[in-house]
Amino acid sequence: MAYALALAGLLTLGACHQQQAAAPAPRPVVAVAVHPDGSPLSASLPGEVQARYSTPLSFRIAGKIIERHVRLGDTVKIGEVVARLDPADAQKSAASTQAQLDAAQHSLVYAKQQLDRDQAQARENLISAAQLEQTTNAYASALAQRDQAAQQAALQKNQLQYTDLPADHAGVITSEEAQTGQNVSAGQAVYNLAWSGDVDVVVNVPESTLAALAPGQTATVTMSALPGRTFNARVRELSPAADPQSRTYRANLTLLNPGPDVRLGMTADVALNSSTAAGDSPSFTLPSTALFHDGNTPAVWVVSGNDNVLELRRVQVTRYTERTVAIAGGLKDGERVVLQGVHTVSAGEKVHPIAPLHPEDFAS
Repeated sequence: MAYALALAGLLTLGACHQQQAAAPAPRPVVAVAVHPDGSPLSASLPGEVQARYSTPLSFRIAGKIIERHVRLGDTVKIGEVVARLDPADAQKSAASTQAQLDAAQHSLVYAKQQLDRDQAQARENLISAAQLEQTTNAYASALAQRDQAAQQAALQKNQLQYTDLPADHAGVITSEEAQTGQNVSAGQAVYNLAWSGDVDVVVNVPESTLAALAPGQTATVTMSALPGRTFNARVRELSPAADPQSRTYRANLTLLNPGPDVRLGMTADVALNSSTAAGDSPSFTLPSTALFHDGNTPAVWVVSGNDNVLELRRVQVTRYTERTVAIAGGLKDGERVVLQGVHTVSAGEKVHPIAPLHPEDFAS
């Protein structure tokens, strides 16, 4: 019996040694010590060139479009007629109200003549005061009817003019919303007109960069369609509330002296001075593969301490490029950052950091 117990104890001890020997080794990860790159702290945001003012062009009355004089991309002048409705109904209405005005005018002339006769007879005491009052009342009624008919005639004249759709500002047609032969209602858009004049760059600003923006602040704008050229811009307005879907803030920057080469719809890159947002934090440049997200917040994995345990560190990204990201907050000089496989590790995990095969590809 004692022999059996001793044998069982030896087997249990051997199993424990096997479990300890089978413990997994620290996961190897590609990590490198990061150092400030000395670049100025700046936030870069993608944007789109848009006209400062853009309005739909629509008829003020309902009708059927019989003519369209401009097409998408055409430049129009102020007052230029861009489309026309069938004027037949408006012409008939204008003729009807004009006839009513003529009739009311004749009635007024007759009422005035009758009033003059009755006033002359009343001075000779040939008619009663009641009859004079009736004549005076008839004249006042005829005068009011004439005035009403005149207003109706003027209104219908305007309605006839509304069958022409003029451009209320000089600009460029950016969209066509209705076709020839289509019946449109009053106020229904036929074209969209981008006004000539000031040109904006519209960007969507994330919360992490919001502190770097303020109305009146200047920025540098580059465009992929115009390589080698830079433009100056000034923040004109910043939305006070975030978009409920994207959770970003819309900012409009007015381009200063854009020139004729800048076309509406061009993509732009806006570089902002973000020193107010990042304070005195140094700037680090990392490959985009190092970036992770803790919820909606950018983060990286830092190998901390001598025991090489992973720590999730939230950071502030100020600029995105094709292969790299610029970070201006959350890291310190010399800290080791995981560069690859960031989605396969977890916080508190012990790892074995190894250097990248081509360090030059990951230089800060």
